[in-house]
Amino acid sequence: MTSTANQITVGAVVAEFLEHCDVKAAFGVISIHNMPILDAMFARGKVRFVMARGEAGAGNMADACARSTSSLGVCITSTGPASGNIAGSLVEAYTAGTPLLHITGQIETQYLDKKLSYIHEAPDQLTMLKSVSKAAFRVLSAETCLSTLKAAVQTAMTAPTGPVSVEIPIDIQQALIDMPADLSPLPVAVLAPGEAALDALAEQLAKARRPLLWLGGGARHAGAAVQRLKALGFGIVSTGQGRGIVPEDDPASLGAYNIQKPVEAFYQRCDAMLAVGTRLRSNETLKYELKLPRPLLRIDVDAAQQGRCYMDDGFVCGDSALALNGLADRLEARGYRADPELLADLRQVHDEVVATMRDGLGPYSALVQQLQQAVGRNFNWVRDVTVSNSTWGNRELRFFESNSGVHATGGGIGMGMPMAIGAAIGAAESGSGRKTLGLAGDGGFILNLGELATLVQEECDTMIVLMNDQRYGVIQNIQDASYGGRRCYVELHTPDYAQLCASIKLPHARISDLEDLPAVLEGAWGKKGPFLLEIDMRAIGSFKTTFSGPPVNKLDQIPATTKAQ
Repeated sequence: MTSTANQITVGAVVAEFLEHCDVKAAFGVISIHNMPILDAMFARGKVRFVMARGEAGAGNMADACARSTSSLGVCITSTGPASGNIAGSLVEAYTAGTPLLHITGQIETQYLDKKLSYIHEAPDQLTMLKSVSKAAFRVLSAETCLSTLKAAVQTAMTAPTGPVSVEIPIDIQQALIDMPADLSPLPVAVLAPGEAALDALAEQLAKARRPLLWLGGGARHAGAAVQRLKALGFGIVSTGQGRGIVPEDDPASLGAYNIQKPVEAFYQRCDAMLAVGTRLRSNETLKYELKLPRPLLRIDVDAAQQGRCYMDDGFVCGDSALALNGLADRLEARGYRADPELLADLRQVHDEVVATMRDGLGPYSALVQQLQQAVGRNFNWVRDVTVSNSTWGNRELRFFESNSGVHATGGGIGMGMPMAIGAAIGAAESGSGRKTLGLAGDGGFILNLGELATLVQEECDTMIVLMNDQRYGVIQNIQDASYGGRRCYVELHTPDYAQLCASIKLPHARISDLEDLPAVLEGAWGKKGPFLLEIDMRAIGSFKTTFSGPPVNKLDQIPATTKAQ
């Protein structure tokens, strides 16, 4: 159905509304149940649509695009199985707090919820989407589509941010309506902290001589306020999501070295910690057993976070930037300055744990240092869940802006390569000038292998570092550590990546000796476009220190032999 002089299809309204939300790129897979939207998007030519090879990859792309550009991500899928395919990606976006709009088609309104086994129908799809999204909406009429989309975007962008799904039945997408008068998105409220709560927080911190800021993803937009507290002598430590809020070469920053034994001992020499915009997640607190300084104070926009994971000694509910600026106003007015010895102590601990980490990498210490030298300061650092990320990628390479890092926070493998595509598209459309460096293991890489074609077709300015040991390395290490060395289901038949890359015209190099790496990096990093750098771990060897997963309790250990029940 085409629009008339006075009317427009709902699909065209959707496309134009996204433009008003300042969306530069959207990701997805075209289908009969989203064609009215994508046809209008193509005809208008203002939003770049990236043709993913699967909905799971498309969701990861939209997620990473949003994170790396500090904007709204958009993914468009079909209904039923296609909506199911994106569920894991929505869980990841929800875990990371990514503002993402997922628009999915739906079957014709007259057949909805009738249990007719209608083609592409998923029973109770909306309930499924609600379980993996911050919220989920169904458009019930052509006249309410725009208002529903506005509510969805406002919900996604309101802190704590997250993915929001919207079902639009195909007959509604095709319907003609009068051109809406106002296509602008709704305002997004920012929660101001209470003045009395800030007074109490300042009173507690004014007594501290060695205070630390623990920064999470909810503080990514609060960099200027963080700098004010850093100027007062606060030390900085970050979670994986909080990296780059303070440039990671700043002498006041521990970076994401937050759970190592020397760091835990250092915490006990501090007399206050202010945790900002963080959930104090299990993998970054040794399953909530990491000994943190007291008093432990918290700032979070979500009131329900008070007392979660750790009992706190003070809590302020509100936007992190507003709260930190309010705190800085009060401490500056008091003439507050922390003990200057704090940062000297912090630097010594930082250098100690970095040296230990590098020693544990064995031959791969050279890889990390050579990559750091090659990439400079303006790059995106995108990582999948793999042994290499757990041992060094989540702490090194160092980056210098709060939205430069993207990683799979939910722990699911296979998301890194499509995330690298999303970050590269975001860089191209935002004009940031960043080249994207991705890190993946061979086990996760093959889950979304089809997206290599997307990488090439979209001409993404991206280098993927593929750590190939032809196995699920971390699972093997866990089996050795906790299952009596019984290795099963970890050896992987993997492609010959040289041949695979040649078949899709993807430049590729395999490194079997790290002495060859500098020359390859010199040629590949400076050249625009996609590149796959394969690291042959079986030829190079193992890490010096074995990583065997998150810490486990003794009760979690599996005996070497088990008796049949």
